[in-house]
Amino acid sequence: MIQDVDVEDVRRRLGEVRERIAAACDRAGRDPDGVDVLVATKYVAADQTGRLAEAGLTLAGENRAQSLVEKVGQPGADGLRWEFIGHLQSRKVADVLPHVDRIHSVSSDSVLGRLERHADLARPGLDVLIEVNVSGEDAKSGIAPAELAGVLERCPVPVAGLMTMPPHAERPEDSRRWFAALRELAGEHGLSALSMGTTQDFEVAVEEGATVVRLGSVLVR
Repeated sequence: MIQDVDVEDVRRRLGEVRERIAAACDRAGRDPDGVDVLVATKYVAADQTGRLAEAGLTLAGENRAQSLVEKVGQPGADGLRWEFIGHLQSRKVADVLPHVDRIHSVSSDSVLGRLERHADLARPGLDVLIEVNVSGEDAKSGIAPAELAGVLERCPVPVAGLMTMPPHAERPEDSRRWFAALRELAGEHGLSALSMGTTQDFEVAVEEGATVVRLGSVLVR
């Protein structure tokens, strides 16, 4: 757990990340303004949350519902736009909804049902991403690509796009095929937002169309 966020170090790292994103966009013929940097706060102590905003970050993602509730109430945390990026259990939907603008990890009918049941708790403009298991790994969360059309029909809130976590890979390049598959799937269904890429492989994800990259240790150590 990171107990002392160095604001200047994070600001420097954010600048370097944006330069790397810009270079990846240049290689892919993209506009860097089309890629959001989301800082994953899983390992940041709650009382350090506001320091991320001081460092220039504007978008934060939390993996755990209890931690999300704790962190959004910290001094300075209102300078961040919050999204939920972890595996979402249906029983935690009501806890998450009042605090986030987007949920990245919708992947079950039970969650869809809770989104409908607790619609009155959602922030205005809430949208979601459907988590897709493009690699077909048994241990991975997410729906199968063939199930997407049905999930889109049943989802009670607007769907902005898709999210995936590729299999563990030794080289960033090994994830390219999965990022490309998600981009193609999104295009087939007219979806524009793609949450893919982490510290290990975000440049490849950007080259393949990521609109938001979820970054941890490359920003905060």
